[in-house]
Amino acid sequence: MAIPLSILDLAPINPGQSAGDGIAASVALAQQAEKSGYQRVWYAEHHNMPSIASSATSVLIAHIAAHTTSIRLGAGGVMLPNHSPLTIAEQFGTLASIHPDRIDLGLGRAPGSDQVTMRALRRDAMSSDTFPQDVLELQGYLGAESRIPGVDAVPGKNTHVPLYILGSSLFGARLAAALGLPFAFASHFAPTALHQAVAIYRSEFTPSEQSDKPHVIAGVNVVAADTTETARREYHLLKRARVNALYGRGGRTFTDEEADAVLTSEAGAQIEQMVTYTALGTPTEVKDYLEGFAKDADADELIVAHQFTNTEGRVRSAHLTADAMASVTV
Repeated sequence: MAIPLSILDLAPINPGQSAGDGIAASVALAQQAEKSGYQRVWYAEHHNMPSIASSATSVLIAHIAAHTTSIRLGAGGVMLPNHSPLTIAEQFGTLASIHPDRIDLGLGRAPGSDQVTMRALRRDAMSSDTFPQDVLELQGYLGAESRIPGVDAVPGKNTHVPLYILGSSLFGARLAAALGLPFAFASHFAPTALHQAVAIYRSEFTPSEQSDKPHVIAGVNVVAADTTETARREYHLLKRARVNALYGRGGRTFTDEEADAVLTSEAGAQIEQMVTYTALGTPTEVKDYLEGFAKDADADELIVAHQFTNTEGRVRSAHLTADAMASVTV
């Protein structure tokens, strides 16, 4: 059986683009993913980031679902402590009612923003403490019986939108195992605890109504191009862009020379650590890397973040990767 391959799309707004341009690029990527046989495309909730257009995750999913026909779409993820469980149940219940059997709901507990933005979201600093209870409340709204007497999600009730726990730590692994839900690890930007988290999840997994066995989705970056040189050049441009995304808040933009200087500093070492798991190069090189990564991560599915500074390259990367991975089996 081929390794299931999915896409994580941050809906990037590249230099010189508008948010509308970034969203149009995400539509093109999803359409290519559908043609290429990817399992799903997920969109991540981030706020107050000039280079990311996926803040209103459910709205973006609705738009892309209307421009595709069969591929599964979802959140990777909704940062649940930013919202009430009922609101998210209504949003994703609406999506599932319009697009049956196509909607996923990945859930995380991070702010998806900085501390100032967190306050602007009206998020309480302690709200993540109730994440496990909020997941259960949300699950009830999407199922047959609400956990809050007298309160139903309409739409939402009986849609049974599948839930996934997202994480980059052992907390998410243990919660996913306890609830019997699939677990997606954010190894594309937070690789440190990958192996320990997956081992804990598999050893502690308890079957549930949604899942009778563990299912691990591991995140990995991909820069696939027709030549190794093109991929390497693009990879360097991406690291420069990440310098601006991480350290260029408040309207500051680094020049190429300044960004390169940051990349050789301690801050640059942090960026290198974040992209530890990156498949880079020609289709054959990417295939070899992803095949090894899937085994090393003990993953049942890979969710890849195609990293390119232009839409054409990102769509091409998705196409090349899918073709190369079609012959890889688990």
